[in-house]
Amino acid sequence: MELRCVWMLCVLCLVLTVQAFTQEAFKEVVLKQLGLSEVPKLHKRDLVDLVIPDHVKNKYLSMLKRQRVKRRALPSLAGILRGIPGHTEVLYSDTTTRQKLMFDMEGRIPKNSEVTMAELKLFKKPLDRANLPAKQSHRPVSNARVSVYWVQQQHDGTNRTSLIDSRLVPIRESGWKSFDVTQAVHYWLRNKRREPMFLEVWIEGERVGSYASEMAKAVSFTSQDPKDKALGRPELVLYTLNLDDYGSPGDCREEAMTGKSTCCRQKHYISFRELPWAQHWILEPAGFQAYRCSGSCLQLPRALRRPGSGQRSCAAAATSALPIIYLVKRGNHTEIEAAEFPNMIVERCSCVTDGVALV
Repeated sequence: MELRCVWMLCVLCLVLTVQAFTQEAFKEVVLKQLGLSEVPKLHKRDLVDLVIPDHVKNKYLSMLKRQRVKRRALPSLAGILRGIPGHTEVLYSDTTTRQKLMFDMEGRIPKNSEVTMAELKLFKKPLDRANLPAKQSHRPVSNARVSVYWVQQQHDGTNRTSLIDSRLVPIRESGWKSFDVTQAVHYWLRNKRREPMFLEVWIEGERVGSYASEMAKAVSFTSQDPKDKALGRPELVLYTLNLDDYGSPGDCREEAMTGKSTCCRQKHYISFRELPWAQHWILEPAGFQAYRCSGSCLQLPRALRRPGSGQRSCAAAATSALPIIYLVKRGNHTEIEAAEFPNMIVERCSCVTDGVALV
């Protein structure tokens, strides 16, 4: 098992340092993690009317939250962004209420800073009992499932969504509800687009069935529409680190781009949506900040080297896992599963000799 993890880590280092080999090596890592010999033959039609089961969604979110907890260190409040005034579109269907939100992000994040956490705060309006179903069920429903999606606008004019956070919200309680949308902000930063960031809030029944869906329709949040006189419009709260004060000594600065730095961790984003073999297969996340190790290492004086030891090189010394949701083809039907891939995100780089870190 240890040899397998070492092999995986070595392949990951190769993926993140040799750009020309990135796609094939990364694909090999993913396939070996899933125990597959080749990428499933999937097409756009396999995504039509695709619904991620609740148990898969909950498993993925629990894995995401474990990873988020590890990264919430030394945050400082950067500011509260209120959405662009205007009409907020709310869409209704038999089972879901969808509320679209828009936030103007450009120029709001300080330079030389890192967004460590972002929270979407929604104010749930007091319950209007007139919106409750007339008939009661023998199985009481106390909550509604509220999920937040990041909306990516495609070049062909269509939209594609990525699940960001989800939680149960008590139907009969009012007040502020918070959702972790850090991943959505990172997606927006990665795309470096000038347009606002778009989110969708989905309100659904806490379980399958018409009664739960009808109960969920009684849940509503304040909108960004100036005509909405209710207290508390949606807010996006950003927490950032000033890298001049709190940046890890292991993170690369500008000089790393010219190859003149000592060993450090450099940002390196991998987009599943831009990889032809992954865009229909891996449903979540849309991509991830993998990081990579870059820079030079001081070499030990000859007198201090072990006999037969090689040169010191910059490599990953600590990594973390990446949760994903993916499609599995079994015969003529498609299934959706969640998994956690170890050693996919570089957390720390160090100078190593023959695979042993010297820190």
